[in-house]
Parts: sequence; structure tokens; C-alpha cells
Amino acid sequence: MRRRALLGDLVAIGACGLAVGSRFALFDILPSGLPFLIFFPFILLTTFCFGLRAGVLCAALSSLAAWYLFIPLYYSFAIGTKNAIALGFFVLVIGIDIALIHFMHQAASQLQEEQAITAGLYEQQRTMFQELQHRVANNMQFVAALLSLQKKKVGGSPAAVAALDEARVRLETISRIHRRLYDPERLRQPVGLFLQELCGDLLGATGATNIICLVDVPPIQLDLTKLTTLSLLVVEVVTNALKHAFTPDARGTITIRLEHLDAQRLGLTIADDGRGMPTGFKPESSRSLGFRISQGLASQLGGVLTHQDGPGTVVRVEFPYTMAPVA
Repeated sequence: MRRRALLGDLVAIGACGLAVGSRFALFDILPSGLPFLIFFPFILLTTFCFGLRAGVLCAALSSLAAWYLFIPLYYSFAIGTKNAIALGFFVLVIGIDIALIHFMHQAASQLQEEQAITAGLYEQQRTMFQELQHRVANNMQFVAALLSLQKKKVGGSPAAVAALDEARVRLETISRIHRRLYDPERLRQPVGLFLQELCGDLLGATGATNIICLVDVPPIQLDLTKLTTLSLLVVEVVTNALKHAFTPDARGTITIRLEHLDAQRLGLTIADDGRGMPTGFKPESSRSLGFRISQGLASQLGGVLTHQDGPGTVVRVEFPYTMAPVA
């Protein structure tokens, strides 16, 4: 409404007329010596709703009307010293009020413009960041494809073929995790649902149709860095269980549980009901790449990975937890 000058002028004239009518209606009620009292709210409301021009017009008309109609000598522009001082104070006060309202509106408009610029920059940055993450995931897929091609040139070395296959699978898995974590639609996704979908991907990739994966996670959110590390750790342990815990065509269950130990610590447990670890096997002294990667990821979380042998294998890590900030 402040941009419609003609409408503001009409409202200013109407507001002044309403103020004059109200002053006449209250003439016998209000004490003498308050000729300007009724005009203040009409001027301020006009300025607030219709801007500086309408406010100044309403103030000017109101000053003239109060001077002519409600200051003795009535219906005359003759004025004494005391009334002239009162009129001057009225003009000064209402001028300050109009100026303050005008500067407030200017500050609000400037703030809106800055917010719009900030929102545009944020959206541009978010788009560029998403494109960057998309390219990173594509590059990992490309390297995985190169490893597949390189495997054909290795020849008859089973160890080399296995190493290339393992590296390819890891890259493809990291690429899938990367796409999931940096998908804007999944930023608010609960950790439990994310891990459930991740395990579904692993079961599908290995073709383990006879293995089920159960996820028991409270409704929590982790920051992106910690969630990435946790996801890689779950992938490493679950992949190891799928490769070694079950005999071919055996049915089995892998359970992932994340629980609050206290207000600042979480405990992750990954258990399977497979054959368990070999007799005398010590994970801490193992030369297996998978175990070393798992220990490294647990260390990044701020915890230490432990293994328990019983019915199957139980892998556990406890790590500090702080609530992820709300985006």
C-alpha cells in the first residue's frame, strides 16, 4: 500500500476528516487545552500503512485543522504565543514520529532485500555443492569401472583379481553412500531408515537373498561427518559378515542396534548368527584389510572396536554423541 501514492493521499485526507469528526464528537468530553490529542493515532496509522507522503499530508492537514478549529480564537488562524508553542511542539513530535516510522520501513525493506540476496546466494551455493557431490560420486563410479577393466588384464593371479574386486566393491559402496548422504531430500532422514536402506543395498549387491538385516535405532540424527563414518563402518562389518559368517545357501540374520548409553554416548552393536570367528582368531592382531579399516573408522568416531564370539559374532563400538544441529 505504501507504493500507491494516490491511494495514500486519499486515505490521508479521509483520516484527517475522521480525526476532525472525532474531535468534534468528543469536544464536550475532553478537557480544554488538548486540541491535538485525537490527531496523533490517525497520523501515525496513516504513516505506518501508507508511507511518508501520506503521513506528512495527514500531519499537515491535521495541524491546520487543529489550528483553525480547536485553538482559540476558533475558526481563525489567529494564534497566541502559548498556542503557537503548543502547535510547534505538536509539529515537532509528530515529525519525529513520522521520521522514525519512515526509517523503520526503510530498514525493514533493506533487510528484506538482503535476505533475498542471501537466500539466492545460499541456493546457488547449495546447487553448486550438490553438483560437486554428484561429480565426486560419478568419479568414484568411473574408477570402479576402470578397476573392472583392469581386472581383465591381471591374468591368472587370483589374489590380484580378488584385490581389484574388493577395491571396486568398496568404491561402488562409498559412491552409493555418498549419493544418499548428499541427497537434499534425505537431509532430515532418521538414521535408522538410512541404515536400513543401506543394508538393503548391500544384500542386493551381494545377492544374499537368504540373509535378513534388522535395524534397531532410536529416532536420532547425527551430523554429516559422523553419519558418513558410521555408515562406512556398518558397510565394512556387514560386508565382512556376508562374506564369512554364513555357509553358502544358509539362512541368517544380521542385527544392527544403536542405543543411548547416556546423554553423551552411543553404542553401536552389529551381530550375526553365523558360524562365529575361528578358534584362536584375534582381530586386534589380524592383518586383514577389512579389520584394519573397521578399527580406523571406529577410531574416527572416537571409540574402539571390540569383537565377541558366541552364538555368531558381535562387533561393538561406543562413541561420543552430540545432537546434530537443526538445519
